[in-house]
Parts: sequence; structure tokens; C-alpha cells
Amino acid sequence: MRLFRNPFKTERIPPTTPPDSRVYAVGDVHGRLDLLLDLLARIGADRRSRPCTNERVVFLGDLIDRGPHSCGVLQLLARNQAHLPDPVFLMGNHEEMLLRVLGTDQESIFDWLSFGGYEFAESYGIDVDAFETADAATVARMIRAVVPERDLAFVARFEDSFRFGDYLFVHAGIKPGIALEDQKAVDMRWIREAFLDSRVQHPAFVIHGHTISATPDERDNRIGIDTGAYASGILTAICLEGTERRYITAQRPA
Repeated sequence: MRLFRNPFKTERIPPTTPPDSRVYAVGDVHGRLDLLLDLLARIGADRRSRPCTNERVVFLGDLIDRGPHSCGVLQLLARNQAHLPDPVFLMGNHEEMLLRVLGTDQESIFDWLSFGGYEFAESYGIDVDAFETADAATVARMIRAVVPERDLAFVARFEDSFRFGDYLFVHAGIKPGIALEDQKAVDMRWIREAFLDSRVQHPAFVIHGHTISATPDERDNRIGIDTGAYASGILTAICLEGTERRYITAQRPA
């Protein structure tokens, strides 16, 4: 029996990077300096074994909080940008909260502390027990007195999104049905179900973090690579080159 192609069915064209180019995207680090060092070494080895003309590396946000070494993560990346392949740093919801509570939204500082801020403060050598009897403004002053301004300035320069060929890199996701140029920072840093549950084809194929999955969460319109490094001990990166994709992981006990 002869089979005919359905004329009403459209073939899905796989997303691709620009010609002769490669991008590495790193999932949520959350203060796991040990895993980050391991992963960067693995990415370096991959680059040496597979030379490429145009390379980028994108950090998908949430470098800080929850894990033990936020200070070390920020300072390592800030001071070694020249040794990374054209790096891009995206703003996660945890970086947003850090800047807010040390700026104009100090009343939210205890909320931030409860979902990772205590570990951030401890990584800078702050005695967090002193926070118990302090008000929000005092806690903010204590943290600002210790965290170098250059670290906060580094975070303040983080971007909301990065487009590379057919791919869009964001921290959390995008609002379905909205043009890329009309997307709001609050969605790119915080969105969950409305994006995660959507099956629509976005204007670009989305690579994101923010929502933890045991392994990379591959869907027809997105891939999530937050494998919960601070709790699982697994930090994941995706390498995209042309239409190919592969994963690089660093794994140690949580």
C-alpha cells in the first residue's frame, strides 16, 4: 500500500545555532562553587577537544543563595570573565531579590533570608544569629557593610534574556503568546506554570532554569536544565551546536 504525506501536517524544523557557532548554558548554581569549578573544567576540556570558531557561555541565573558559597561563585565569575568564552549572565529571581532587599525593598529581607539569603550572608562571613534581634533596615545595613560593592555591581549588570540563533535563554521562561520584545522581566525571572504547561510554539526555542527537575526537562518548545544543584549535587549544562544538543554535568554529594 502506498503511503502519502499528509499535506496539512507541517514538519517541525529543529532549532539551530548560527553557523559555525556553539553555546554552553549553565543551570542554576545556587552557591555550589565546587560543582561550578568542576563543570567549568569539563566545559574547558570539551572546548579543547572540539574547537569552534564562535563560542558563548550563558549562565541562566540563580548563581546565589541556598548553597554554601555564593560569595565564591560571584567572585570567581566576576574576576574570570576574560577566561570564559564570551560570557552572558542572566538575572534570576534570587539575584533580583538580593538587589531589591539591599535597595528599596528592605521590608522583604526576611522573606529573602528564608529562601536562601541566610546562606548568602554566611558565605560572606556574617554571623546570621545577629539577625534575630534586628529589624529589616539593620539587617540590610549589616549585609551591605560586608558584601563588596563590586559584587553587587556585577549582579546589577545581569541581563534578562539572550538570543542566539533559534534559541532564547532566560532564567524562568516567557509568557506564552507574547512577542519576545514585549516580554516582561517579572515573567522571565519568576514565571512557572503558565510557561511550563504551555505547548505552544514560542517565537524561539527556550532554554531555562528556575524549576527543578531530576534530569533535563526536554519538551517540544523548551528545555529546562535546573537539576537542583544545591540539594541534588548535580549541576547541568547544555551544549548547543547547529541542530545538535548534548549535556555536560558535574556531580558530587549534596
